[in-house]
Amino acid sequence: MPTFSAYDGTALAYHAEGRGEPLVCLPGGPMRASAYLGDLGGLTAHRGLVRLDLRGTGDSAVPRDDATYRCDRLVDDVEALREHLGLDRADVLAHSAGGSLALLYAAAHPGRVRSLTLVTPGTRALGIEATAEDWRGAVALRRGEPWFEAGRSAWEAFLGGAELDDLWPDIVPFMYGRWDAAAREHAADDAHQTNPHARGCYYAEGAFDPGATRQALAALEAPVLVLAGEYDGGPTPARAREIAAVFPHGTAAVQSGAGHYPWLDDAGAFRRTVAAFLEADGRPP
Repeated sequence: MPTFSAYDGTALAYHAEGRGEPLVCLPGGPMRASAYLGDLGGLTAHRGLVRLDLRGTGDSAVPRDDATYRCDRLVDDVEALREHLGLDRADVLAHSAGGSLALLYAAAHPGRVRSLTLVTPGTRALGIEATAEDWRGAVALRRGEPWFEAGRSAWEAFLGGAELDDLWPDIVPFMYGRWDAAAREHAADDAHQTNPHARGCYYAEGAFDPGATRQALAALEAPVLVLAGEYDGGPTPARAREIAAVFPHGTAAVQSGAGHYPWLDDAGAFRRTVAAFLEADGRPP
């Protein structure tokens, strides 16, 4: 398991597998170890995946300063990984909360990004967040599922201000296109893959300046794919199109029947969409 040193001396780990050009993969959670990404639906057949364990997660060391868990502070870790890999420009894929980290990285180092793939991304860095109505609309799509009524009630309680942790067992089925055994196992891994203290620091005050980030990304030359799941509320397909419109070369795609983890819901569909984008748009001009 290879490691490299961050700017402050923290030892960071990454996991490399697959063949082809490197694809730097940033996990969500926030602050969940990258193991949950797996091989991204077999994307390893097309690219060499480089899954970064963010500081304090997975096989990476815990930093001395908790303030370095803040999303904007993690940008330097991504840049250190690029330098360690010897890449002039990197293809970057980010999932969920990792989307904000990827956006901040692209804003800070636009010339180092060859392509950007945002999978069901969180985009607080742009000032774009899922609304209560986004989630209610997504929840309504699952009517008829045996867990729907309990889940809908839990969502309403959460949107009303109740603590998420107590409601999560009833909410989590909405995160997947199919609540089957594989989805249950994947969801159960969250508890031991996530650093809860680091998660609490990720969105700390001062992490984001949406106006400045939007201004920087308006000049980004790299192609950007925003991939949404049909059943996801964060982002919804409509919100994904709004996100893609921020970029000069942004495009949105919607995976049918997918939730927040589209590579689990239909590996083939996910792999084809991402591989086609990387092969068509992710190459250097």
